[in-house]
Amino acid sequence: MRMIFVNLPVKSVEKSTQFFGKLGFELNPAYSDESCSCLVIDENIYVMLLAEPRFKDFINDEISDTATGTEVLNCLSANSRQEVDDLLSAALAAGGKPWKPVMQEGPMYGASFQDLDGHVWELVHMEP
Repeated sequence: MRMIFVNLPVKSVEKSTQFFGKLGFELNPAYSDESCSCLVIDENIYVMLLAEPRFKDFINDEISDTATGTEVLNCLSANSRQEVDDLLSAALAAGGKPWKPVMQEGPMYGASFQDLDGHVWELVHMEP
């Protein structure tokens, strides 16, 4: 079974870990230390929050400036429209910023936000 690890540079591992904890993501302490946090989103989906100096150990160029561009869209499915709304509210209450307006396109309902470091997160529910 494949797993996905989304690796993101962060200015503060502690603050970013707290932010995502408020969204319900659990910390996996076995793969976390002062330079990174491993957060469990789902059984096979993890987010690695890496302090910027540690993130640079894995790249060949510079860290993208999220103030001037979007480096990636992280999209999570939701089980309901209410879950989309709840996650968006939790993210904004925890210090995230709104990104695009809530959208409805046919059977798809979604919302989005930027985390503390400007990474974009989309939330989407698709009616069967």
